[in-house]
Amino acid sequence: MARATDNRCVTGCCSPQGYSWVFSERRARNEGRRYRRRGLDATSRRIYRLLLARGVEGRTLLEIGGGIGALQIELLRAGASRAVSVEVTPTYERTARELLGESGLSDRVERRVLDFAEAGGEVGPEDIVIMNRVVCCYPDVPTLIGRAAEHARQVMVVSYPQRRWWTRLAVGAGNAALQAARRHFQVFVHRPETILATAAARGLTATTVQPGPFWMVAELRRSPQAAVVTPPGSRT
Repeated sequence: MARATDNRCVTGCCSPQGYSWVFSERRARNEGRRYRRRGLDATSRRIYRLLLARGVEGRTLLEIGGGIGALQIELLRAGASRAVSVEVTPTYERTARELLGESGLSDRVERRVLDFAEAGGEVGPEDIVIMNRVVCCYPDVPTLIGRAAEHARQVMVVSYPQRRWWTRLAVGAGNAALQAARRHFQVFVHRPETILATAAARGLTATTVQPGPFWMVAELRRSPQAAVVTPPGSRT
């Protein structure tokens, strides 16, 4: 059985083809239909309610791994001023743009297709940074979390799997199936302390950590004394 790990995956385990297979256009269409019928999924609703309670009026958003953009749409409707969405694969773009057109928000969202951990300098900092079920899909969590934290002027919200025996068993079984199918993709159950410590090293303090059946949701805030570290070459 494949084991969930904190280390970098072996070469080729998370290739662009692997990401495109897992996060396919068909999956994007299915997620779009579900959002139109039912609204946000359970974990996204937790993030939405958490941010809404703190206030989003007039704030800017950066969602890394934004998918079809449903959470961005809801936060913009709630008063956020604009959003930037970054996705590693182009397979979500058609559905996302359809949803933006239907919501009348196309002019308030900038969508980028790039590997944020490798090319985060191409994206500027924003008030709020969101990573919803993203860190489990990336092998190098210190780099991803570190660069995301550097982009958060005020707050970052991250969801990630609980590190329990049942989550590791489920993820391990899924990884074994992916490996057998040679899909070049792997899921990770990173250590929560690594996630939080990496963000803390960039000036963000965990103010809320909400447990869930599978997904944890953590809110991290920047202290007034901690300046945003703008990555070299990034837009401001």
